[in-house]
Amino acid sequence: MRKTVPLLLICLVTSLGAFAQGTVNPDSVAYQLQRQKINNMLTARKQKFGQYETSLGQHTGIFGFQTKDDIRRSAGILMDIAKTDDAIFKELKILLEYRDFQQKQIQSHSKEAETTAAGYMQVITHLQQQNARLKQQVRSTEDHYNTKQNIFVAAIVLMSASILLLMFRKNRVKA
Repeated sequence: MRKTVPLLLICLVTSLGAFAQGTVNPDSVAYQLQRQKINNMLTARKQKFGQYETSLGQHTGIFGFQTKDDIRRSAGILMDIAKTDDAIFKELKILLEYRDFQQKQIQSHSKEAETTAAGYMQVITHLQQQNARLKQQVRSTEDHYNTKQNIFVAAIVLMSASILLLMFRKNRVKA
């Protein structure tokens, strides 16, 4: 039972580290320093637990029994392990806060990018509508111009025909 708790704690920390590596920018110096600090604390805890195991095996009393000093020494080492565990949990909390902070930064950058993209889409839509209106206006103006041009050409043709007809009649009357 005494060995399973530290092993579970070590597995938890290493699995958190593996999970966090996949989701957090590996270039984050603060995050890496925090991970290193926790790893160092886990190494120290492992050493203290080895000392505790050794102290449990020491029997300096008469007939090979443990003395009060042996028990106090073991209890002191166990208290150091408990304090180290508390410190590890505090540092893990800080590490998770780093990760949460980085995730929030990524989310805010994502929202900013989405907002910017939405703004660009609105501008593009507005410009496309304006372009369509201008094209329609150009077509309308061209149609109006072509209509006036056709009327002008028809008027010139009619006037030319009238002048020719008058000249033809005048020549015919003289003849």
